[in-house]
Amino acid sequence: MTNIIRIKNATFYGYHGVSNEEQYVGGKFEADIDIYTDFSEAAVGDDLKKTVDYFQVYSFLSQFTVKQKYYLIEALAVDIADELLKQFDRIIKVAVRVRKNNPPLGGVVDCVEAEVIKDRNN
Repeated sequence: MTNIIRIKNATFYGYHGVSNEEQYVGGKFEADIDIYTDFSEAAVGDDLKKTVDYFQVYSFLSQFTVKQKYYLIEALAVDIADELLKQFDRIIKVAVRVRKNNPPLGGVVDCVEAEVIKDRNN
């Protein structure tokens, strides 16, 4: 059985971007994480140890997104996905979406988003 745990709109302040201003001033970013796992045993036994603890996933995400600067949100999304698969054995597959709010595009745009989907086979 495959189930999904979702973390939506996790917001953090980071220094990601190509321009010097983005790297120096920073900005608000958002992330969504879709965790594909089997939590059927956890649900039957109401046992946190038999599922992916989304508190731990959020804690990882909030620390990871500020410890290093990235030029590209694409690279940040890939690294988040890779690290989640390394650190959490119960994750079968993960989808990570990273959004940059108010990107400096010279026009009115709410955000840009990069998404990566990875499983244990890639």
